[in-house]
This record gives sequence, structure tokens and C-alpha cells, in this order.
Amino acid sequence: MRAGRELRVLSVYEGFFTGGARILHSDVVLGLGEGGQHHRVLSIHGEVHREATRQRMEDDACYRSLTSAGVGVTALGGTYAGEAATGFTGPDLAATARAMADADLVLSLKEQPLALLNQAGLPRRPVVVCLHRSDPDNQGTALDDLKAAIANGTVVACVCCAESTRDAYAAAGIPADLLHVIPNGVDLLRFRPDPVRRLALRTALGIPETAPVVVFAARYATMKNVPLFLRAARKWLEGRPEGRVLMCGAGMTTANPMLRADIAAAFDDGPEGLTAGLQLLGVRGDMETVYAAADVVALTSTSGEAAPLCLIEGMMCGAVPVTTDVGDSAALVSGLGLVTPPGPFAIALSWEAALAGREDFGAALGRSRERFSRTRMIAAYGALIDRVHAVHAVQAGAGAAVPPPLPEPL
Repeated sequence: MRAGRELRVLSVYEGFFTGGARILHSDVVLGLGEGGQHHRVLSIHGEVHREATRQRMEDDACYRSLTSAGVGVTALGGTYAGEAATGFTGPDLAATARAMADADLVLSLKEQPLALLNQAGLPRRPVVVCLHRSDPDNQGTALDDLKAAIANGTVVACVCCAESTRDAYAAAGIPADLLHVIPNGVDLLRFRPDPVRRLALRTALGIPETAPVVVFAARYATMKNVPLFLRAARKWLEGRPEGRVLMCGAGMTTANPMLRADIAAAFDDGPEGLTAGLQLLGVRGDMETVYAAADVVALTSTSGEAAPLCLIEGMMCGAVPVTTDVGDSAALVSGLGLVTPPGPFAIALSWEAALAGREDFGAALGRSRERFSRTRMIAAYGALIDRVHAVHAVQAGAGAAVPPPLPEPL
């Protein structure tokens, strides 16, 4: 990098739609920009259709937060509808080449964009791929694309958001010296206990101040095991008729026929009126308020998770986390919440135990906040990016003194 010029970083997204990895990565881009780097984003798709939701890039909350902060965002175009992009056109490659030519380094949001970045003829730039799952063998051709990108020298480092991610990718054949763990973090000023927000949302939703509230924040996807969550919600509401269960995320509305079928399967043979305690909120832009109104944040995933953002955000707002043992979830909530077996009765009992121990858990959560700091996370990303760029500059013959090797993975 020339003296006096900002490091220029291009992030490549598969598309813009609601999900923890995109929220997290967009926050990283914003934080690194605040620290002096120059960031741009290239999205492969301009529209996404998934989780029974069709969403234009311009309507996405991450897109709006990035552009409002001055981050340039462009898209190659087209609609993502469940199939990874593979047939890139000449104009697609030309637009990608222009974007990469103006960058010193590229961040790939997960490995799916590597199908594009592996195309021949693109400018040679070091690529850091950001990994956010713990099931590399369960994502189509993505693992093969990652291995090809490493073999041809395109990918020079991988950021793993969790120990389970590093372990899973190492077991899948990714060289261990490329895998660096940077745990997820959140904005502690935004995600915090807030009695005003708590009361405001409960009032808006007609929830009594003393009613126990469980929040499930997830997109509608197989890995989230929505049917299991709903069966647990039924068992819990049978014993807690005053309780409320809030479901947030893409596809968590009555417009989703699969969710309607899941609710019917879980509740139709139960006591009449039990679904009155179930409220579907869909995609929300104020999750700090939703979590502040909750007593428990729940996760029932069976696979794929690494360091679920919902658990961290919920905990930091004072909700007690109750999760199945998937990815790093058990380590995240150790001493701060509960890990439950994946059965409806066990989950409902765990929610009750979390409610009973909320005061003690709350004190522990308060002491743990710095561990989940966005500031810590942004600094770690920035340090790794600086080191990768410095090593690449020397290898490219920039004339700088040879820096020491990249640090060992955390």
C-alpha cells in the first residue's frame, strides 16, 4: 500500500438478505471503515427469493446501513432463488474485474462467492474468506470452490467465527495454518438491557409487563429446526398460558405456507386457543428492542451453526440463552444460560429453568459483556487484514521490508 493512501478492501456477497452472517459481516465493514480503511461491496445478485420472502437488495437493512455510511454497493444483477451462481457472463466478469482492480484485498462473505472469484482472467488480489458455519460438507460445491481457491493461490487466509468452524474446515481438508478464529462481537451500546424498550414493545404487542416471553430469532430454514421449536413452544404454553412466544426473521410470518403447516402440526391437536400465545413478527430492524422485551432467547438448531448471533445479541440485552448443543453454542452460553437436549419436553423445562434463574444469570451476563465486544472483533479483523496485505505486498515485489509471517490462528 502506498504511503498516505487508505487500504482499499472489496467485500463480495452472494446477495443481500436477512441472516446473521450478512449482519455480522456488514458490521465488520462499517467498523473497519470507521478505522480508516476504504471499503466497497459487490453483490452477485440484486434480488433474493428465499424463506418465502422476495427481497430487493435496496430494501435490505444491511444495504441501507452500508450505503448510509458511504460504503459503495453494487450488484451484478439477477435473482438468487436457491441455486448458487455459476454461469457468469462477460459483463459480469468485466464488472468484477473493475471492482477488484480498485482493491488491495478482497473479503469473501462465506465461500459461495468463490465460484466468481475463481474465474480466470480476474485481477490477482489476496482473498480472505469469512466462514460462518460448521458444516462445510453440506453447502453444495462451496467446499470444492474453497479448496480450488486455496490451490490456485486466490485465498490466502480464512476467518472462522468459531472454534467449531475452524475444527470442521480443518477436518474437511483446509490447511490449519490458513484458519484464524475471530469470535463474533456486537455493539454493546446498542445491545443492552433497556427497561424503556422492554416496556415499549410489550405495550405495542399487548404483552403484560409480568408475562414471561421467549424469543426465537431465525430465518425459516431446515437447520433451525422450526418444527422442534414449535413443539417445545406448545409444551411450554400448556404450562404457561400467560406466556408469549415471539418468532422473528425471514419467513416467520403467516405468508409462509411451510410455517403455517408447522404451526398446525404442532398445535392443532392441543388445547383450544393455545396459539394466541404465539406471535409472528417477521423481519425486524429493531432486534435490540425485541431482545430487551424478552426473558429467554431460544435456539433449537440441529446443524450448521457456528457462533449464533441471536444468542449473543439476546444475552447482551438481558435475555437468558437456552440452546441445543450445536457449533460453539454450548461454549457461548456456558455459565450464562442453559444447553438443552433436542426434545420438546426438555426444551420447555429448560425455558422454565432459565426463567427461574434469570436473576443469577443476569448478573453473570453483566460481567461477561466485554467478551462479546464489537470493538474487540473489529480490531482483530483489522489486524489480520493489515498483515495479509503486508505479506502480499512483499510477495508482489512492493519493495517493503519483509514482515514476519502471519500470526498463528487464535
